[in-house]
Amino acid sequence: MADMEAFRDAVAHWAAGGPGGPAGELAEHLGVRTAVLVEGPSDLAAVGTLAARGGRDLAGEGVCVVSMGGAMNVARYAGLLGPPGLGLRLAGLCDENEQGFYRRGLERAGASAEGFFVCVADLEEELIRALGVPGVEEIVRTEGDLPAWQTFVRQPAHQGGAAERQLRRFMGTKAGRKIRYGHLLVEALEAGQEPAPLRGLLAHL
Repeated sequence: MADMEAFRDAVAHWAAGGPGGPAGELAEHLGVRTAVLVEGPSDLAAVGTLAARGGRDLAGEGVCVVSMGGAMNVARYAGLLGPPGLGLRLAGLCDENEQGFYRRGLERAGASAEGFFVCVADLEEELIRALGVPGVEEIVRTEGDLPAWQTFVRQPAHQGGAAERQLRRFMGTKAGRKIRYGHLLVEALEAGQEPAPLRGLLAHL
């Protein structure tokens, strides 16, 4: 049975220059009405985890979270999924220093910026700030990554920096680690601890 993962794959293939027909057919079959544009798979994991924790079935609501593979691809994805393409409602997350890419990309697609919520540095930074460094370090310890983390902070290139920044960099040093922690950090949030951009996005949807 076709699912949202198949739709994401079809959209990615379309964005890479393939035909758009399969994505359009799947959107109709699955009842997709809203595409949530996020920069990467760790953001996708975080949004999906928070929605599930709140008892939301995004797929059942016609919502698909789409990883674009970088902020500079927003114009392409907005054009394919927004008014010029499938005509879906668009929403998403945006890093503060990449707002220009989003604004121009959405304007080119004739899409509204309403429903796009801004993270100060990125979503990982928002989650680390919400949980606090000791809370995140406890998750790192529980996951068995404490030795790797301790080795990382002892490296000359990473000494002397803020712990929040070090944790963000650490999560990006191994393939798959950002995705895993995108899920784990959201799972660790207490009620009311959700970062404002993530909370705002889910409320908008």
